[in-house]
Amino acid sequence: MAAAIYAAREKLDVLLLTREFGGQMAKKEVEIENYPGMGAITAQDLIAKFREHLERLEVNVLIGVAIGLVKTAQGFEVATEKEKIAARALIIATGSEPRQLDVPGEKEFLGRGVGYCVTCDGPLFARRDVVIVGGGNSAFESALFLTKFANKIYVLERGPKVFADDTNQELVRATGKVEIITSAKISRIEGKNFVKAVVYEDSQGSEKVLAAEGVFVKAGYKPASAFIANLADTNDRGEIMFDHENYQTRTPGLFVAGDVSDIKYKQIIVAAGEGAKAAMAAGEFLRSPK
Repeated sequence: MAAAIYAAREKLDVLLLTREFGGQMAKKEVEIENYPGMGAITAQDLIAKFREHLERLEVNVLIGVAIGLVKTAQGFEVATEKEKIAARALIIATGSEPRQLDVPGEKEFLGRGVGYCVTCDGPLFARRDVVIVGGGNSAFESALFLTKFANKIYVLERGPKVFADDTNQELVRATGKVEIITSAKISRIEGKNFVKAVVYEDSQGSEKVLAAEGVFVKAGYKPASAFIANLADTNDRGEIMFDHENYQTRTPGLFVAGDVSDIKYKQIIVAAGEGAKAAMAAGEFLRSPK
């Protein structure tokens, strides 16, 4: 949405093709408190403000899904189920989805104790016990962040050892508020209206119960990049790689923005900023005499 807004302000002939509005933000059931100028606002209200901005700029919007993408002599051709759309430049901003545990209780308590973004929702768990599922740097950085708010933090790693780097492990252990449990396979998340406990199976096959009011899943992300085929390179996480100077992939005229790209931080405000930069870069590309 931010890319489309900036493209419209650049006076480009822009079409926003989207399956839905809001992306991961639309799945949040708690208030967003870190978007500048908005104070505390619900996800749906913030999405509505973005949409109102699009409408004021009279941005063309097409509800649909891209099922094919090819490079043409003039630029690109995007195929949907109903039509083909030609464009001289293309911005990919398809985002990503958190990898889920697929255990009972995860979907049921989403937004009611289960979350995927610690920096978004961490302050809501002040003086509470919280579980983080994962053993990589993301999990340990999340644990470190949560030490500012939570009472006790459990880091549960399915494998026999964690994979966070030594520095992150040392920082986390130094807080005295984090307990690391390895060989812990999550069985289910329990509660009533909100999360109350996490049940896991240890290396001996015994079932253990941790009382906790929050669960953050840090098992990585799945970028929506499969359709990009051979037009762009991806890293080992499936994120689209691009030139951070001009926001182009290795295919001229093909730009990328937001969580589908290889940017480090996955936040609403960061994604919006990346969309704006990609649109400005696309404008420069289209105005170039080359």
